[in-house]
Amino acid sequence: MNDNQKGYNDLKPVLEVREITRRFGGLVAVNKVSFTVQKNEIFGLIGPNGAGKTTLFNLITGLMPPSSGQLICEGEEITKQRPHRIASKGIARTFQNLRLFGNLSALENVAIAHHIHNKTGVIKGVLGLPSATAEEQQTFSKALELLALVGLAERAEQKARNFAYGDQRRLEIARALALQPKILLLDEPAAGMNPNEKGTLSELIRQIRDSFNLTVLLIEHHVPLVMGLCDRIAVLDFGQLIALGEPEKVKNDPAVIEAYLGDENAVSG
Repeated sequence: MNDNQKGYNDLKPVLEVREITRRFGGLVAVNKVSFTVQKNEIFGLIGPNGAGKTTLFNLITGLMPPSSGQLICEGEEITKQRPHRIASKGIARTFQNLRLFGNLSALENVAIAHHIHNKTGVIKGVLGLPSATAEEQQTFSKALELLALVGLAERAEQKARNFAYGDQRRLEIARALALQPKILLLDEPAAGMNPNEKGTLSELIRQIRDSFNLTVLLIEHHVPLVMGLCDRIAVLDFGQLIALGEPEKVKNDPAVIEAYLGDENAVSG
């Protein structure tokens, strides 16, 4: 735990999930889930397939409204707000299914995301006015810095579709960072990565948290990665929260062990 995190439990949470429920007809995908996330925390969300993890991310980011419950970001209720409004509060995410612009370069993918913060309008940009030109240069400079952070600067001009899957994952993280979030949600960031890449990813996530003063929430199926990376972990099973706490506590929770019985190495590996 770094200096930014010391005493974080004494602070007001940056995100509160209060009794959040999402129903699809007769199916309850997320059932009265509650937890808080503190500033600068790396918070993991794990559970078997179909546990409701991505649905919960979709609720937090406004891609779907909850059936009931509340979402609070830095003391302000964001329940049922539209995705762009939630993004404006400083919440950004990556997706389980990649959403890159395959025909655009890596640099262009990141620069597009950064444009949300540009102050010059479209007309000034079209006219090529000096203020717009300077801002555009700054946008691409910042995008290149983010590509360097994730180890892709040398491939900035290559099209995203030509990247290996693991590199596309890192590119999507760079694009999410271009939104300048306070809270970064990562949906299975290690998917498709080999063991060495997963180790590098853990270091990258810590670096991102420390360098950008961020709070990170991540969904990840590779449980050992989560156990070694996260400050606290929430475990979902069939839409219900079955465990919450520090990694060692969660790892030894009987309910968690039972939920993962189909993969005896999942929790202890």
